[in-house]
This record gives sequence, structure tokens and C-alpha cells, in this order.
Amino acid sequence: MSNPTPTHDDAATDSWWRTAAIYQVYIRSFADGDGDGTGDIAGLRSRLHYLAYLGVDAIWINPWYPSPLADGGYDVSDYRDIHPAYGTLDEARKLITEAHELGLRVILDIVPNHTSDQHAWFQEALAAAPGSPERERFIFRDGKGENGSLPPNDWHAAFGGPTWTRTPDGQWYLHLFAPEQPDLNWNNGEVRAEFESILRFWFDLGIDGFRIDVAHGMAKDPALPDLGLTEFSVIAQEDNHPHWDRDGVHDIFRSWRAIADSYPDPRVFVAEAHVRPGRMPDYLRADELHTAFNFDFLKCALQADELKEVIDRTITDLAKVGAPATWVLSNHDETRHVTRYGRAHTGVTIPMRDQGHPTDLALGTRRARAAALLMLALPGGAYIYQGEELGLYEVEDLPESALQDPTWERSGHTVRGRDGCRVPLPWTGDTPPFGFGTFVSASPWLPQPDDWKSYTAEANQADRTSMLHLYRSALRLRRTHPDLRSEEFRWLDSPAGTLLFERGNGLLCAVNLSDQLIPFPDNTSPLLASGPLDRAGLPPNTAVLLHRD
Repeated sequence: MSNPTPTHDDAATDSWWRTAAIYQVYIRSFADGDGDGTGDIAGLRSRLHYLAYLGVDAIWINPWYPSPLADGGYDVSDYRDIHPAYGTLDEARKLITEAHELGLRVILDIVPNHTSDQHAWFQEALAAAPGSPERERFIFRDGKGENGSLPPNDWHAAFGGPTWTRTPDGQWYLHLFAPEQPDLNWNNGEVRAEFESILRFWFDLGIDGFRIDVAHGMAKDPALPDLGLTEFSVIAQEDNHPHWDRDGVHDIFRSWRAIADSYPDPRVFVAEAHVRPGRMPDYLRADELHTAFNFDFLKCALQADELKEVIDRTITDLAKVGAPATWVLSNHDETRHVTRYGRAHTGVTIPMRDQGHPTDLALGTRRARAAALLMLALPGGAYIYQGEELGLYEVEDLPESALQDPTWERSGHTVRGRDGCRVPLPWTGDTPPFGFGTFVSASPWLPQPDDWKSYTAEANQADRTSMLHLYRSALRLRRTHPDLRSEEFRWLDSPAGTLLFERGNGLLCAVNLSDQLIPFPDNTSPLLASGPLDRAGLPPNTAVLLHRD
């Protein structure tokens, strides 16, 4: 008989991360402080007051390390420094201090599944002989077939093509993503010790936690068996998958958690883990990671019955280990939800391959407002992707010459990739670059649409009915309303196509995703609505917070 799964202790119940609203900063596209067209630490520092005004609890910064940028910074060449285009370590220290002074915690990305092919370790591996200690840090294998000319197995890479690249001496190395991103060998003690040292380096600098990239992919079956699939899949479809969601990752995370807990103000982790239903609690046991992204919620179609099932399953599953739920609508890897919600099918089916379908942006915006209020009314934590608070949509008509996502090239120019959700933010003014630079600057690294003049932070702030004001009002309620600070949650009966739940003692959230006006619950008064209300009831594609009279 196995031991029961441990739960988070009572002392953790009040920890900030359990209810935090965390703002994702894709640093290359957030704000440009030196006028070169690329976002940087100086730009982020100049906009910290905006984030404090918005009312978030923390920021999560996408990779800011030195990198050739073959995959937007997820190909790291040095884990203990800052990319020169973004600034310096001294500027990073100042950012952390200034953020803390404003009450904002700072979470960084860590990329432990793979390095850049320009990382010193991989360059040493290429220069060393097969079987050498340098190669043991990565996953090198001899090929199959005559003279080893065929890849060691049939795995497919995330951005298209095979997951193996041959070196000049005839061996092959594994890369689940681009060839510029060789996978590390997490059975190697040197790899484990190096990343424990990297964690301590940044924790000592004052950061509050890490988002772990590809947390479900670090452990590999040493036998590297064939999968028998015709293309890459982001998630394991069966037990004992050779590279996804293997039990070996949990020993790694237990050692990481011990490091985080060794600090007087314990640091936290959030996992990017794509796993099958029921598997997430294993990552969030009391001695492993704190939270994980809720991709089921992000990818769910905006349909009441489907959302209710995902919300129920999330809360029920994570309650088994005492972990809080998290909720997220968009990120740097998916089509912005304003665009998705304006389509006939509002969910995410095949990542990065849903571009080009007709979208009704007015409808998508109404639904996005309702979804935001729903997300911020649910118990647990929430993630806000930069620009969603401005109502930004996916830029689907970027010129092909501007596309930089490796998916574009690796797919033979059939999948445009993720650049459309990474276009630099519009801050002020009527013409590009919309104040992206703090002074007259070079053109942003991706071009902005001309009609983003009505989506700037400045325009949003001037309009009391804007998306920005909706987010700010909802975030203020999350901080101040006692019913939203609790973890109490219960469903109430409501008509088909709607959601109705109660938080705490008397705060209700109603979401109408049907095509009919629905009456308000008896003896309630509106507190905050995602759109105009009708005296007779809640209009379609609208959400409202209500309190009992």
C-alpha cells in the first residue's frame, strides 16, 4: 500500500503565489528603453509604475539571457547573464529592487530541457570525441542504417522536421525543438549540479521564483525507442512515453524545491507542463513545484459546459495535493484570445496552426472581456499576457519577410508560427511605433498595425469603458474583496449556456455564453460587468460580478 500524497501545509495557505495575478513580460516586445527597436530592461523599468497601476502582484519575464535568438531566447547560451540587447546584470538588480519597492515580485524563465548550440558546453561536446564526458551532458547517439546515416529513432521535433541532427564525426544529437536547441541529459550529475547552481545564482540576486520551460520533458528513456508517430505531439498520448511526463522529472523537482525552501522568504516555481488529465497533481506535491499553468483552460472552447468541466476538474484534481489552480487565457505561444474568441471555433486545436480563419474582432472582444472577468473571479492564481489588458488581437498579416519564429522555416513556410502574438506593445500616440521606445526610436523588431492607435495604453486609460479599466477594476476587487481572497467556490444552478458560481459568502459570478438574455439571480445587485447590462438580465457574451442584497 502506497503512502498518501502529502499536501501543502497550513502555513502555505496564505502564501502570495496561491492567489497571485502575474503579468507575463515578453521582454523583447514590452518596452524599448534605448531606441534600438527591441524591448529591454530599461524599457521595463520605465513601465513598472504602469504595472503597479494595473494592480498585478508579480511579473514573469520571458528569457532575458544571452542567446542567438533562434527561438526567441529559449536557446540560452549563458544562464548567468543578460542578453546585451536587453541590458546588464546591474540593470537586472535595479529592476528587481524597483519592482519590490512597488510591491511587485519577479519571476524568471528557466530553460532546463535544452541549451543553445552556442552554449560553451555544447561547443565543448562538438569538439570532444564520442563517449566523452563533454558529450554525456547532452544526448548523442550513433545512427541507424548503413554507416549510421539514419537518425537513431523516429521522433519528430516541435518546429517541424526530425528531432536529430548529425555532427561532422557521424554521431547524432537530440533536439526536441530546433537544431539550435540540443537537449540536455538529465541523467548526468553534472547537469543537475549546474542547474542547482543557476537557481541559487538568481535566487541570491533576489528573484522570487521561476517558470520552468518544458517541465514535463526533461527526463528521457535512455533506450530512446521509436514512437511510431507521423508528427510531433506536445503531450504524451500513453503511459511510459519516452520523452514526455516521465517519472524521472519528479526527483529533479524535489531537489529544486529543497533549494527554494532554503531561503528565508521561500522562492516559488510554476511549471509549463503539458500533461494528460489527472497527471498534474504529481508535479504539485508539497515537496515539488508550487503551481502549474492551466493549459486545459487556455485551450478550452468558450462554451459553458466545456469550461465548467475544465474548472471542475482543475479544482478537484489539485485539491488532492492542496495546490491552487491557475487560470490563463493567452501567452507567447498561442493565438491571442481576442482573435480566437471571434472565430466559429473558439478553442485551441493544433497549436500555431489556427491562423487565417475568419474572425469577428468585435465579438471576440466582447467574449474576451467576459472571459477575463470569469478568470479573475475564479479561486487561485491568474496569468495575464502582456497586451491582453489593452484588448490586443493577433497580428495575422505580418509580412513574410518579418517572420522570425523557427516554425516558419522548419515547416517549409506552411505554418506562420507565433510572431503574431509577440508584436511590440503600443503605448502612446497615433502612429507606429506608438511609444514603444521611450524616445524617437528605430522601427520595432516586428511591425505594429496602424489601427493599434485605438489600443494604446494611453487610449485605454482615457476610456473609462476600456479593456484596461475592466482589468484594473477586476484586479482591485481580487485584492480587496474578502470573498475573492478566500478559496471558497461553489456552483449554482443556471440556464443552459451559462455559468453561475458563488465565492465566499455572497459574491456571485454569472457568465452568459448563450445567445439569449438571461435573468439575474434573485436579490442580487451588479458589482462589476464585462459590458453593458440590460435591466431585464445579462446579455449574451457578458459576465458580471454580483453581490447578494
